Amino acid sequence: MSVAEGVRFGVLGPLQAEVGGRPAGLGGPRQRAVLALLLIARGRSVSAERILSEVWEGSRLPSLTTLHGYVADLRRTLEPDRAPGAPARLLVREGPGYALRAVPAAVDAERFTEKAARGRRALEGGEPQLAADLLGQALELWRGPAYADCGAAAFAVPDATRLEDLRATVREDRLAAVIASGQHAAAVGELEALVAEQPLRERGWELLVLALYRSGRQADALAALRAVRRRLADELGIDPGRGLRDLEAAVLAQDPRLAPVPAEPSRRSYPPTPAPPPSGNVPFSLSSFVGRGGDLAGVASLLDGHRLVTLTGPGGVGKTRLALEVARARTDADGPWFVEIAGLHAPELLTATMAAALGLPTVPSPDQLAGMIAGRDMLIVLDNCEHLLVPAAMLVHTLLTRCGTVRMLCTSREPLGISGEAVYEVPPLDAATEAADLFLRRAAAVSPGWAAAPGDRERIAALCERLDGIPLAIELAAAQSRVLSVAQIADAVEDRFTLLVDGSVGRPDRHRALLDTVAWSDQLLQPAERRLFHRLGVFEAGFDLEAAAAVGGVNPVLAPLSALVRKSLVTAQPGTAPRRYRMLETLRQYVLSALPADELAQAQERHRAWALARAENAERHLRGPQGAALLNGLSRDQAEFRAAFTSSLAAGDGEYALRLSGALFWFWFRMGHVAEGLTWLSGAFAAAPRAGADVRARAWYALTGLYYLAGQPPQAYQAARSAMEAAREAGDAVTEAGATAYVPYLGLLAGVALDADALTRGGVEMARRTALDWLEAETLMVRGMVLRVLGDLPGADTVFQEAISAARSSGHDWVADGAAWCDMKTASERGDGTRALAVAADILATMDRYEDISFWLVTVHSAARALVLTGQAEHAAVLMGAVEAIGKRAGVSPELMDPLDGPREAAAVREALAPEEYGRYAARGRAMSRQDVSALLTSLILR
Repeated sequence: MSVAEGVRFGVLGPLQAEVGGRPAGLGGPRQRAVLALLLIARGRSVSAERILSEVWEGSRLPSLTTLHGYVADLRRTLEPDRAPGAPARLLVREGPGYALRAVPAAVDAERFTEKAARGRRALEGGEPQLAADLLGQALELWRGPAYADCGAAAFAVPDATRLEDLRATVREDRLAAVIASGQHAAAVGELEALVAEQPLRERGWELLVLALYRSGRQADALAALRAVRRRLADELGIDPGRGLRDLEAAVLAQDPRLAPVPAEPSRRSYPPTPAPPPSGNVPFSLSSFVGRGGDLAGVASLLDGHRLVTLTGPGGVGKTRLALEVARARTDADGPWFVEIAGLHAPELLTATMAAALGLPTVPSPDQLAGMIAGRDMLIVLDNCEHLLVPAAMLVHTLLTRCGTVRMLCTSREPLGISGEAVYEVPPLDAATEAADLFLRRAAAVSPGWAAAPGDRERIAALCERLDGIPLAIELAAAQSRVLSVAQIADAVEDRFTLLVDGSVGRPDRHRALLDTVAWSDQLLQPAERRLFHRLGVFEAGFDLEAAAAVGGVNPVLAPLSALVRKSLVTAQPGTAPRRYRMLETLRQYVLSALPADELAQAQERHRAWALARAENAERHLRGPQGAALLNGLSRDQAEFRAAFTSSLAAGDGEYALRLSGALFWFWFRMGHVAEGLTWLSGAFAAAPRAGADVRARAWYALTGLYYLAGQPPQAYQAARSAMEAAREAGDAVTEAGATAYVPYLGLLAGVALDADALTRGGVEMARRTALDWLEAETLMVRGMVLRVLGDLPGADTVFQEAISAARSSGHDWVADGAAWCDMKTASERGDGTRALAVAADILATMDRYEDISFWLVTVHSAARALVLTGQAEHAAVLMGAVEAIGKRAGVSPELMDPLDGPREAAAVREALAPEEYGRYAARGRAMSRQDVSALLTSLILR
């Protein structure tokens, strides 16, 4: 047994370690914090400077001698049998810092994550009893709060939050498995305790309602639904999310689908064909839509006759809400699609942002995007164009001139000014009717049981007149009905306006009326609420409780944040867990303008620190069982990362931008944000010509992967060499191992003469010394790819199997699927189409967890060649037609992505049929969706 395997660590509770099965003394709080920081780094080197700044944050920094003393004490504790003077093998020195070479299985958090992922897969695969067992084992590893004795330290908060959020999800998954296995009555008690402990997590309530209903307690199920509706309204001012609303309707209708189904273990070796994803992404409304019947009809009529309609008007007049309501009523074949750009300030990312919102791979130019959506019958809502008016107009013009069946509905404070544009000025609400109705509804929503007193209707109409019928101003005023009467609200608004306009008898313009209402609402806040309200403006989009605490600088944060929600200054997003919040753009602009320059700079600095911590913490786990969920989380926070890049480069902090780029590399790589990543890296390198070697190494490594995806092997090769050299200088063994493995493969693609075999072998050996299974798996995959290019197919096959085994054990699905894909192509080269298809079945079974259209396309492309080998050339041509059509829409060509094998695969299918036959079958494939293709290929494999 190695030293690393003989030491076990626990972070799911107070920090602990066992050496040879016996508890080890870890010293005082600072020494334990040093160990916790190294455990959080997951094998990566942490510089001594960073250890001092993070462990002693807020205190006077000690000398390096103090840190060396703590490290020496930990080494004696963790390696008691190490001879004096012998090199450490567990807590090792790397360059200017230290790394902990603990194998993942030695850390309870890693075992918890792995069991949680296996349990979720069993639950989704129709094996609830196995799922309940695995998830129960995962929960038994917990001894208390994560990092209990140092969880309040800033460096530990992101990882502790991640683990606690996953723990809450696992508790819900286990109870879902218990219900699915037919033990619904037994789950009720635990679920009642769960919703009492975490009343704002809607999934727990959904499970409780289902368990009660299946136990024959329909009245109790409906009572639980009423309870959660009240709770959400009282604390967050929102209605339940779609899941709870749909469940309530099903309970009331006694929907037979709610009846328990006897659970039987699944014997499928592949997942069921997924249901087609819903077309469009328009969000569900959070509140009722009041009035505007004439506006709805008017805009709808304009859209019928014009392909570009722009809604204009002042902030807060309701342009976005009107656009969404019009979009929801459309019956286009595709969509509607909602593209929100209020938080986007980099014009060069506008096209990529729209592509991502449309569910497409990001592309850098409007022409490329137009080529991807040409022929689609769709409506795109482009929201908040005023701050990017010229680039937005150029993008819209390109799309409309090249895509004859695309319509655009834009919102802006001024028209785009391009030919063919129909402009609709959104009017304010009529004070006596629609505006008054809006006030009444919103007041009742924020204060259940509230009712207007006699005579209030006239006061409300007068108040709405004073507010110029601006919906946002009216909603802010109505939010005060919790504590003020209608008469008090009207008097306060009148006084506020009189003060602000210096007694002028002329009423303020509509935008001024809105700002005055916001300012009045701001004045009514408590000091902690006001500080938080102003600081939250640095968030470009949504945020969660942990983010609000980190950036707002208010502790505790829950009470003031809840107050802001109740007062309609912050919006809670229903159905999210952890709960997410956001601020309307008009309110954001108000608080940013109200914040003094020095306080704004401090808030932006805290925002950058939070963004970097969020990205780095996620990056450490992206190549493991939590990868898919964490990638989705990074996508939700993408606007915040863009804001952090913008503010750091504006402040001249290029080194920060390089560090954030290194943390976001794998996110960019997997999600296809190639152009964006290259843009930020270019600016960061230019702003930090003398950045440290450790920062440069990871940034160069990011460039390596992005250049590779961009189809630029020579640049990727040079970047990999730079990453390897900088990592060696910095003592970053993880980056050095990865770069060393990729240098020979990229060199072969770029036509560089080198000893590829020896270099990749060295990369694998370096990876093994780090004790990181995922890194060993990835370097093995690259070595297999090199051997395959060199013509050593038997050697490649052996290495690919090693890579797959290591990847499966570590949860690095991308490597497992990538190595399997290469193995699949090798089987086809040997003429073994049956084996190639069997490998394809395994790849398809794991692929749906990720939104990676490019890898799906190359897999289907390779499977088509295997079908030819098994005598199914007609079906192969169908797949080729589908890949061609879907790839064109997505902007991906397997033949260009895979220049070594793609052209040969395409030729093999074409040569197997007469040209007219190939054309006929390929045409059939071009009409198929991705879901149709997956279902067809799965059926062919299982024949």
